[in-house]
Amino acid sequence: MKSIEKLNFNNSFACLPEIFFSEHQPEPLQDDFLIHFNPVVAELLGLDASEVERKDFLDIFTTKKPFAGFKPLAACYAGHQFGQFVPRLGDGRAILLGQIRDEELRPWDLQLKGSGPTLYSRGSDGRAVLRSSIREYLCSAAMHGLNIPTTHALFLSGSREEVYREQIEPGAMVLRVAPSHVRFGSFEYYFYSQRFDELKLLFDYVIEHYYPHLPQAPNPAESFLNEVIDSTAKLIARWQAVGFAHGVMNTDNMSIHGITLDYGPFGFIEQYDPNFICNHSDYHGRYAFDKQPEIGLFNLSCLAQALLPVLHEDADEAVSLAKKALASYQDLFVKYYYDLMAEKLGLKSCQLDDQKLIKSLLSSMETDHVDYTLMFRYLSIAELDTVSQKCRDLFIDRPAFDAWYELYRERLAQDYDLQDKASLARRSNQMKQVNPKYILRNYMAEIAIRKAQDEDDYSEIENLMTILSTPFDEHEAFEHYAGHPPEWAQKIEVSCSS
Repeated sequence: MKSIEKLNFNNSFACLPEIFFSEHQPEPLQDDFLIHFNPVVAELLGLDASEVERKDFLDIFTTKKPFAGFKPLAACYAGHQFGQFVPRLGDGRAILLGQIRDEELRPWDLQLKGSGPTLYSRGSDGRAVLRSSIREYLCSAAMHGLNIPTTHALFLSGSREEVYREQIEPGAMVLRVAPSHVRFGSFEYYFYSQRFDELKLLFDYVIEHYYPHLPQAPNPAESFLNEVIDSTAKLIARWQAVGFAHGVMNTDNMSIHGITLDYGPFGFIEQYDPNFICNHSDYHGRYAFDKQPEIGLFNLSCLAQALLPVLHEDADEAVSLAKKALASYQDLFVKYYYDLMAEKLGLKSCQLDDQKLIKSLLSSMETDHVDYTLMFRYLSIAELDTVSQKCRDLFIDRPAFDAWYELYRERLAQDYDLQDKASLARRSNQMKQVNPKYILRNYMAEIAIRKAQDEDDYSEIENLMTILSTPFDEHEAFEHYAGHPPEWAQKIEVSCSS
């Protein structure tokens, strides 16, 4: 592990022509202070966790203190927002400080969010509020704990500086960490502005730095598109399996690395509802939970279109290659999703008839408004010699559940000896590693936010980081977070400003 100064800084993005970004110095918040530091992310970077104890730690990463390793810039991109193309977006409240390579030479962006206005702020203040920053900080840790590819956050800082949203709120910053922040919308910007030379430059940059195995492929652009389609299908399958709704799946919020990017009005399903809309601003339900797989295909189609100039010099052949690649998405998603759901049921593999078993369970859960996370966790610890009472009590139509449960036991009997306690213990342990006991329910984040805003008490953030970082563990001291949400939680609303 290294000190800040000895990290391997390699600001490759800053070497691109200036059309790709604008150089911009962050504007540190007044009277800022460190709220929380994530040692797990420090380890990813190769940063010695003890560096956080330095008096100048926060000053370096918020640029109060000049640091030679940083070359701050705001990147330019476009995107389809709620289905409508916006020709110019960009980092409006985030600044790329620099890039490092870890001990294995993997690249990591260090991006400061909430750092003031940039060229792309479109009249906004470029700030982030404590409320949204806490949510993003917690959720990036939660997703990592759930083994879902994600951006990370090294630290969360607060301040006494006031920021206006719907009301006056304290400002905050998050230092985000990701392989890169290149988005689908990054390619769209140069395609729609017909800057095909710059599009080729961006493509070559991405291949050189993030897909170094592809230059030897017969058609690197085709291979790149296929890999992004695969990783995106796998990512969204993971979202669906755990019950996560992103809330704002614009193409500028889709990563070329197949990771979850930009946490805003996200939400985890509680009572199972495939039509769940987590974003209060999504009036038409474009980004409802059950729409995420098809929106993934739409977004990939936008990326494929933007890549046409590098896919092939012949336009018709380029279109043909794009269509061929996109045609693989549905089958990939279905396979990844049902394999994950089979794991959640403790099955050793997903057979064709297992899809019916899974769909039948989800249909009953929808009808009876069953808590998604609780159901699968309870199923993980079921004894199987009789009907699981904990699972059964979640349902209104219990005879229907009993009938499903009997079919489930019959299917399990193909993979396990139901009379062998050791075999069943292995099944239970395996299921508990894929069915979390804890998810980031909105009310949990809300408790942490209220304590922070109203009492200057940040202890709940640490508590939640403990259970969210290892959500499959028991954490008996936090058992109160493993049950149904309280009644008041039903009134929580989140939107694009959250």
